Amino acid sequence: MDDPGEQRPMTHLTIDEVQAKVGLSSKTSGLTQAEASKRLATDGPNAIQTQRTPKWVLFVRQFNNLIIYILIMAAVLTTLMGHLTDTVIIALVIVINALIGYYQEASASDSLEKIRGMLAHNATVYRDGQRIDVPAAELVVGDVVFLEAGDNVPADLRLFDVDNLMVQESVLTGETNSIAKTVHALPANTPLAEQTNMVFSATAVASGSGMGIVVATGQDSELGKISQAVATTKTRRSPMMQQLDGIGKGLSYGILAFAVVLFIIGMIGGHYTLGTLALGIVTMIVGSMPEGLPATTSVILAMGVQDMSKKENAIVKALPSVEVLGSVDVIATDKTGTLTQNEMTVTEIITPQATYSVTGTGYAPKGDFRLDQAVIAPADHADLKALLRAGYEANDTTLAEIEGKYEINGEPTDGAFMTAYYKAFSTDPTDAEELDLLPFDSDYRYMAKLVRLATGEHKLYIKGSPDKLLPMAQTADGAFDQAACLQWTSAHSQKGQRVIAVGEKSVPQSVTKITHELLASGITFLGLAALIDPPRPEVIASIAEMRKAGVKVKMITGDHPETAAAIAATLGLADSPRVVTGAELAALPEDKRQKLMVSADVFARTTPADKLAIIQALQAAGNVTAMVGDGVNDAPALKQADIGVAMGESGTDVAKDAADMILTDDKFTTMQRAIAEGRRIYANIKKSILFLLPTSFAEGLVIAFTVLTQDDMPLNASQMLWINMVSAITIQLAFIFEPAEDGLMLRPPRPNDAPMMNKHDIFQLLYVSVLISGIGLLAHDWLLRGGLANAATASTMMVNIIILGKIFYLFNIRTKSLVISKQFFSNPRAFAIIGLMMLLQFALTYVPFMQDIFKTAAMSWREWGIAIAAGFITLFVTECDKLIRIALHRRAGRVRFQ
Repeated sequence: MDDPGEQRPMTHLTIDEVQAKVGLSSKTSGLTQAEASKRLATDGPNAIQTQRTPKWVLFVRQFNNLIIYILIMAAVLTTLMGHLTDTVIIALVIVINALIGYYQEASASDSLEKIRGMLAHNATVYRDGQRIDVPAAELVVGDVVFLEAGDNVPADLRLFDVDNLMVQESVLTGETNSIAKTVHALPANTPLAEQTNMVFSATAVASGSGMGIVVATGQDSELGKISQAVATTKTRRSPMMQQLDGIGKGLSYGILAFAVVLFIIGMIGGHYTLGTLALGIVTMIVGSMPEGLPATTSVILAMGVQDMSKKENAIVKALPSVEVLGSVDVIATDKTGTLTQNEMTVTEIITPQATYSVTGTGYAPKGDFRLDQAVIAPADHADLKALLRAGYEANDTTLAEIEGKYEINGEPTDGAFMTAYYKAFSTDPTDAEELDLLPFDSDYRYMAKLVRLATGEHKLYIKGSPDKLLPMAQTADGAFDQAACLQWTSAHSQKGQRVIAVGEKSVPQSVTKITHELLASGITFLGLAALIDPPRPEVIASIAEMRKAGVKVKMITGDHPETAAAIAATLGLADSPRVVTGAELAALPEDKRQKLMVSADVFARTTPADKLAIIQALQAAGNVTAMVGDGVNDAPALKQADIGVAMGESGTDVAKDAADMILTDDKFTTMQRAIAEGRRIYANIKKSILFLLPTSFAEGLVIAFTVLTQDDMPLNASQMLWINMVSAITIQLAFIFEPAEDGLMLRPPRPNDAPMMNKHDIFQLLYVSVLISGIGLLAHDWLLRGGLANAATASTMMVNIIILGKIFYLFNIRTKSLVISKQFFSNPRAFAIIGLMMLLQFALTYVPFMQDIFKTAAMSWREWGIAIAAGFITLFVTECDKLIRIALHRRAGRVRFQ
């Protein structure tokens, strides 16, 4: 007995109970127009509601950043002081960063609009006893809707009348086979994929017809629930972006605090006027502030996106997503069409005489038949030939080669038999004329065709569920061993295979129609065929490589748990894949449910809500997750995941728009290469940051040391901005082209909460900053105090000392190996970029109009020698540090340091 207080689902109710619940007095008359209008006014239209953020809000949002605030204040100060060149350069940095951020957000997911576009435009309903067409948006709960082949279902309906109704529900369940519908009440906990007495909004009627009562519209429908899940899903910032936010805020607060202290010290010293001191402090802030960091990071990510598109057949929609790939440690993926080929294939055939194996996968008719491992000609084996012929004839699917790819128009199971026949016989049989066809019926679970052969004989061919056909064979032959066939069927079903029985029957020429009674009178059993949607061969190797890299792959599917378990074992998802169903998860307490969603390897019979919950549980456990899918049902999980990945060929528009990355070739193996590329990009961004910060701090320290010693400013604001911006758009971009270091995919994913910089990175940051700035100040003072150069020449040398310090430090930071190694020439473009940087430095030093703008002067060989020697010192010290670390780590038994 049901608990009276419990809310029973529509699937569990009888039709009479459904009628009472929705307030429908007659299924034949339907609602009155007046009642329908009343309900429409109360409940609202049958539509998906969406909200869009105005583009101007997206643009303004980009300025909500602490570094941007500081730069804006710096621009205001330089304007008030009349240094318009400095103001223009700072303003350009602000605008460029805002445009980059705006572009990323403006091109983000438009999934909800795509979901709205899936809704049917019209519906056939009964109102006031009349069958009429109305706009689908005007449907209300209680309406009686008529469906026929080719219709899109306009709302969620509880069926009460079906005639061979088959519905394609892949947009919701992810499974490709059409579902045969019934009208009987089902258990209360029936999963979505098995709710055969329901049809859902946006699914498609493949064949037959039916009638149902509207039980949910708009946001309350299954499609509406998905749209709400997509709308309410909060995407979290990537680990690297969170780290960069932390670094940016920490540095900004630190620099501002130091600037205040320095300003007070400068005022107390009395060496500077207020304007000179204020300009010096602004120059120090701008020089120390890593304003080139967002631009450099974006360029490296953008180049990674471009490489992914060209080399890996992956379109990345949001720049940070490239980096997220490198930290992924769990991939949750759909099964059908992603891990498998989505093309049913006959792999084994058993007849009363022999057992045959069939090679080749998919719908391409390429492969052979084997008996005891030996290749045979099917035409020489009458039993095999008869079964293949029957499977071919009892069929209403077509197979054709379109642009070099074999595709079916019909059911995948029928397509498998068509392909098997063409593997054996390259041409269609020409000796049969179709007399009658009995389509597949969910109540009988078989299909049959009656043909007239060239000899005039009438023959009936049948294929379908073994539990239906085997009793027919038993009727025709009392000695038939039905138990052995059922045992074979069970054994193959447990391997994840679908088993189809095949038979035939000769009938008198007077018979021209197929009846169920005719079939029940007995058939000749021809055999059983085992079918499977085979795993993609390349996926098995790819999963093995990802397991080596510490990346777990979890399969989420609407399929039967036994089938899912067999596929998972074949793919090698885990040593002993653990399978759990959506219903099992729902029955658990929340804490155990969360733990099981993290520990299980395979999730079967899942709903879209299950997929979203699984991703959320994995993230809550500290995992960086990728979700791979192609259906509308995958959209909420795709959006929730740290990186959502959709299929470009087979994926729905909704899935593609909810995803961050699209695999244009639909190959799961691309994920392995994409993760490797993501790890390379992260490593290069980290190198870029470890390169940028010490050299930026060196510029700030030059001003800071000068204020503390109450000396004249060695650099002006325009020179400082030149160092920042020109080096940022040249030498720093060398990291874009830095190749991946050896063993990248043998390392585990970096922990989600791991800081970007370890203790040694911070130590190196500090001593390199002091080294470059200290050498520059000593050389600057030595020239001036010795009367060897004027102030302009000394400051020009200081600029070149910092630039050459950057260039030499670049060779140290590029690789964890020593600079004199095979890695030295691994990035030829770095040398071209260095050459460009030096050309710009020569222009700054010797071109007259540049000298006027930046207050520089020509340098002699002596000044150049000092600048180059300063660079060598920086490289020598940092390489000695590296040598010590390599020795320490080797002594500890580790080959590489992280």
